[in-house]
Amino acid sequence: MNNVTIKDIANELGVSTATVSRVLNNNGYASSEIREKVLSTAKKLNYRPNALARSLKKHQTYTIGVVIPDISNPYFMKISKGIEDTVNPHGYHFIFASGEENAIKEKEVLNILFEKRVDAIVLATSGQNEKTIEKIISSGIPIILVDRELKDNQQPIDYIGEDNFKTAYELTNYLLEQGHTRLGIVNGSFQVSTGYERFSGFKMAMEEHGLQENPDLIYYGNFHQSDGENAAKQFFNRQDKPTAVISFNNTMSFGVLLQLTKMGYTLPNDVVLASFGEIEAAQILKSPGIIYVNQSPYKMGVRVGEILLRRLLNAKEEAVIEKFMPEILIY
Repeated sequence: MNNVTIKDIANELGVSTATVSRVLNNNGYASSEIREKVLSTAKKLNYRPNALARSLKKHQTYTIGVVIPDISNPYFMKISKGIEDTVNPHGYHFIFASGEENAIKEKEVLNILFEKRVDAIVLATSGQNEKTIEKIISSGIPIILVDRELKDNQQPIDYIGEDNFKTAYELTNYLLEQGHTRLGIVNGSFQVSTGYERFSGFKMAMEEHGLQENPDLIYYGNFHQSDGENAAKQFFNRQDKPTAVISFNNTMSFGVLLQLTKMGYTLPNDVVLASFGEIEAAQILKSPGIIYVNQSPYKMGVRVGEILLRRLLNAKEEAVIEKFMPEILIY
C-alpha cells in the first residue's frame, strides 16, 4: 500500500485516529495491547510518517546543519561521524556543508540553513561571521561550536574543542628539548582560534627557552595542503634550512611531507616533521619518525552530539565549554 496514513491504520484496527496518533507519537496513554497492535499494523502496512506535516505541526524539521571548513579532511569527517552516530538514532538527519576556509561562503551556507529552519547548527567556523551567528542564535536556533571558538562573541556559546595553546606549547617544547632550535613553522589563518592559539603556544615555548622566532622560517597559510607544500619549498630552498618543521594542521602537514619527499629529503634523518594532527598517509611509510598530536575527533563529535540533544530538548543550562587535551606520539 502506498502513502499509508494514520487513518488507514485506524480503519484496519477499528480504532480512532487519535489512538493511533498517541501510539505513533508516543504522546499520551494507550494500553500495551493497543500499542502493540498499532505498531505491528504500521509495520505491516509500511507506514512512513509525513516529515513535512510533522515539521509544520511541531515547528521542527528534524534536520541539523553541520558546517565544517573542509569536508574532505579526515579530522572533520570523524567529528561529523561522531555527531551523526550520536544524534541520528533520535530521528534527526543532517545537512553537511563545507565553508572552505572562506568567510563569505560560510556566511552564505549559514543563511541557507537558517532559511531552511534547521533545528540546530554545528559549526567549525572560518571566522568573521559573529554577527550572522548571533542573529541565528537569537532566532532560537542553537549553534554548537566545534574545534574553533569565536574571537568576539557577545553571548556564551557551546564549544567543544582542544587546548590548542597548551598542546602547541608542549609540541614545540618537545622539539626544543631535543636540540632543534631552528624550526620551520607552518601556521594556519589568524582569523580562527586554532591559528592564533597554536602560534601563541609556539611563541611561549620559544620565549621560555630564550629564543626568538625567525620570520623567514614562518609560513602563514590557511590550513590547505598547498600551504604545506609552499612552506617546504620556502624553507628548504634556503641556506639555513630548519632541522625540524612544525605544521599546525594535518592537511598542511601532508603537504609538507609530500613536498619534502619530492625534494629528496628523508624523515627523520634529514629533517624532523611534527604535525598538529595525524597524517593518515604516514601510516604506510616505514618508520617515518613523524611526531604528531594524537587528536580525538570522533570522541569530540560524540560529545557535540550529546550537547546537541540537550539543546534540542530545550535545555536552558549554561553554555558548555570543554577542551580536550591530546597526547603527543611518534609514528
